[in-house]
Amino acid sequence: MSFGILKGKVGIITGALDESSIAWKTAIKAHNEGAKIILTNAPVAIRMGKIKDLAEKIQAPLIPADATSLEDITKLYEAAHSEFGQIDFLLHSIGMSLNVRKNRPYTDLNYDFLNKTYDISAISFHKMMQVGLKLDIFKEYGSIVALSYIAAQRTFGKYNDMAEAKALLESYARSFGYHLGKLKKVRVNTVSQSPTPTTAGSGVEGFDKMLHYAEKMSPLGNATADECADFIIILFSDYTKKLTMQNIYHDGGFSSVGVTEEILENFKDA
Repeated sequence: MSFGILKGKVGIITGALDESSIAWKTAIKAHNEGAKIILTNAPVAIRMGKIKDLAEKIQAPLIPADATSLEDITKLYEAAHSEFGQIDFLLHSIGMSLNVRKNRPYTDLNYDFLNKTYDISAISFHKMMQVGLKLDIFKEYGSIVALSYIAAQRTFGKYNDMAEAKALLESYARSFGYHLGKLKKVRVNTVSQSPTPTTAGSGVEGFDKMLHYAEKMSPLGNATADECADFIIILFSDYTKKLTMQNIYHDGGFSSVGVTEEILENFKDA
């Protein structure tokens, strides 16, 4: 069911790889709610994923761009402006750790990999906002959203250097959110989502156990990728025009719970 709450709006969605992606589901829901979408991802991700199928399905321009490259971001925005003018919303759904991919433990990080993690997973967010502001691509009262995880606040041993990347991402939302709010009335928020079985998320060691644990810790259960996409659509809409600089937990209550009966059951004989 759709309500047309994004009718007449235009947005850029990054990071859609395949049907499991939150970005993929967000793009479809935004399209169904009446928005025009520009899709973008790194050239290698476009080759490896199925984003071309998504672009065809929702009739969206697909513009390759490396989000760590100021030149690529500039070309992306220029192409978007040429096609549609200013944009109303942007989804940053980008994250990757070479230390995780190469199975480097947190206590023995490769620092070149670490810098790459920060650049891809967090600094790219700052770059997209900075270039967008300079090019005046963001329409007044627009909305920018990035995807985060509670490891930015709490320690998850296997989440590795992505924890710091998410903390930096959230800090950029607050700091740049202040400036974009003052200058353009644009709001900037991060969504701290439940562990979600996407292609990227599943790459974290022990992910299945994290998913199971979070399900038992959350009064409402884990939020699915579809439910996260629904929430992002609300953040894109005019119903959240005064919500900015926030990290919002979309996790079924996980972030507010100390322990549940289901977890305690595992220790009843201790």
